[in-house]
Amino acid sequence: MPHPRLIIHGGAGAISPSNLPYETYLLYASSLLKVNRSTTSRLAAGASALDAATEAVRMMEDNPLFNCGKGAVFTRDGGVELEASVMTTRHYHKRACAVVLLSHTKNPILLAKEMLVRGQTDGSGSSNGGGGDPSGGPGGAQGHCVLGGPTVEKLAQGWGLEMVEEKYFWTRKRWEQHRRGLGKGKEEAAGEDERYREGYWGDEEGWDGREYLPQGTVGCVVLDREGMMCVATSTGGLTNKLSGRIGDTPTIGAGFWAEEWWEECHRQMGVQAPLANLVPEGLRGVLGDCLTGLRGYEGLADDDLFDEKYEGKRRNSQIRAVAMSGTGNGDSFLRTAATRTAAAMARFQPSRSLDSAVREIAGSGGELQRSAGNRWGKTGEGEGGIIGIELVDGVAKIVADFNCGGMFRCWIDDEGAERVMVFKEEYSSKTLQDRW
Repeated sequence: MPHPRLIIHGGAGAISPSNLPYETYLLYASSLLKVNRSTTSRLAAGASALDAATEAVRMMEDNPLFNCGKGAVFTRDGGVELEASVMTTRHYHKRACAVVLLSHTKNPILLAKEMLVRGQTDGSGSSNGGGGDPSGGPGGAQGHCVLGGPTVEKLAQGWGLEMVEEKYFWTRKRWEQHRRGLGKGKEEAAGEDERYREGYWGDEEGWDGREYLPQGTVGCVVLDREGMMCVATSTGGLTNKLSGRIGDTPTIGAGFWAEEWWEECHRQMGVQAPLANLVPEGLRGVLGDCLTGLRGYEGLADDDLFDEKYEGKRRNSQIRAVAMSGTGNGDSFLRTAATRTAAAMARFQPSRSLDSAVREIAGSGGELQRSAGNRWGKTGEGEGGIIGIELVDGVAKIVADFNCGGMFRCWIDDEGAERVMVFKEEYSSKTLQDRW
């Protein structure tokens, strides 16, 4: 059995020592370490990857430091529209579920998880598409993987999830960020929207217009002791986005991805089987139906893991798996299908590790950056990062890269040491002096 691993991120963007003072960085670092330690303890006690990853994200949704749940950004119309998603490598029929356009579900990640788990009771061939009662019955939303707005929030209420008034998500810093972004000053912002008037006059500290406020998604990728991986993500989206906008966080293959497959044992980290190397790549898929040695690796069905008829395959193959969560400019992740593209590179390109694939997508000069064209560095397009875990023959490797100023991330390294970083190098009180 593999050793459990995890990595979390708290957003990425134009972060620098000038807008993230060291004292402020320590607030984020301590919050991420708290999540990391709690999740690590859960895994050590035998929690599943699904339970651990979603609980880690729930903790960040409850923390107003991050752009998700409490403390999420506002739409251009002054509302809150939250998104969350979850995906596993095995054990669940749906594999992935996402929720969008939420304004009353306290923890969107728990709703995405509920849809996934309840999907196990969805049958097939029934008149309603095989799902449960849309009013909140036992099924998982009629077999759907993505739902939004009043429909899914009605399900959330029927399933017993905690619901809140929209003003719960209000924070003074985010509200002032919203109003300044529309060219309206602090004074005009005070109590302007009836939904948040009561909250504005609290004792919360305001936003000075310079301090970095996290953008993008928060996420967690976990590998449990049974070898299952799970990725969980949650976000408020882009500041002053148009109402109704859907980002990469709930879009399968854009902002998150998880999968596993069998590889023949003689294929080491992407080296094709010898016979496959003799056949032109374009013909491998066609001839591989007759000569399985040409494929080198193939998909893994969940039931195959334990089916006795696949015992021979298990003896001659190894399981390889990847899971990723992205953060940054969501529209760029959508245009590049970022996480699924990285996974496909690792799966189908010879000698390609996930670390290499993520670097090609999210690293400096990578596909995300190239997708911005001549707008790079001007509009925020293309900026972002990806965290992930790769499992090869029972050994897991933590992966992370980004192309912008910084990405908050926390993990336990191969030596068992806690790590928390925001820049490419360690941040210390001397960094500001060294850089500027």
